Amino acid sequence: MADITIYTDGSARGNPGAGGYGVVLLSGQYRKELSEGYRLTTNNRMELMAVCVALEALKFEGSNVTLYSDSKYVIEAINQRWVFGWERKGFAGKKNPDLWMRFLRVYRRHNVRFVWVKGHASTVENNRCDELAVAAALGANLKEDVGYDGN
Repeated sequence: MADITIYTDGSARGNPGAGGYGVVLLSGQYRKELSEGYRLTTNNRMELMAVCVALEALKFEGSNVTLYSDSKYVIEAINQRWVFGWERKGFAGKKNPDLWMRFLRVYRRHNVRFVWVKGHASTVENNRCDELAVAAALGANLKEDVGYDGN
C-alpha cells in the first residue's frame, strides 16, 4: 500500500460566516481534490472538517498518511494529545465536539502523522487547498453546517 500525503485548509469569511474547506490527496501518480462550502460556520470548524473529510476519503484501512495543515488549532490539539483528554472528559466545555468525535472515529482507522505548515507561504499544495476553500465559501450552493451552534 502506497503512502498517502494529504494537505488540508479551511476558511471562513466573517468567522462566523460563509466558509469552506479544501483538500488535496496525493498517492503515487494519483491526485484528488475535494472542497465544499457552508452558509454559516467558523474557520476552526472548516479546518477540522477538512481533516475529517480527507481521512474519510481514504479507501483502505490502516493507510500510512502524512497530513499537512496550517491550522495550529487542529495540529496542536492532536500532536499535544489534548483531544484525547477532551474525549475522556466528554468534550465538556470544548467547541466543535461533533467534529472532534468524527475525527477520532476516522483517525483511529489509519496511521497518521500530522505536520504544521505555515499558511500562505511557499507550500504549493497548501496554497491550492486555500484556493479550494475560498472558492467553496464563495460558491452558490452552500450547505448548512448542521453542527455549528453559534457558540
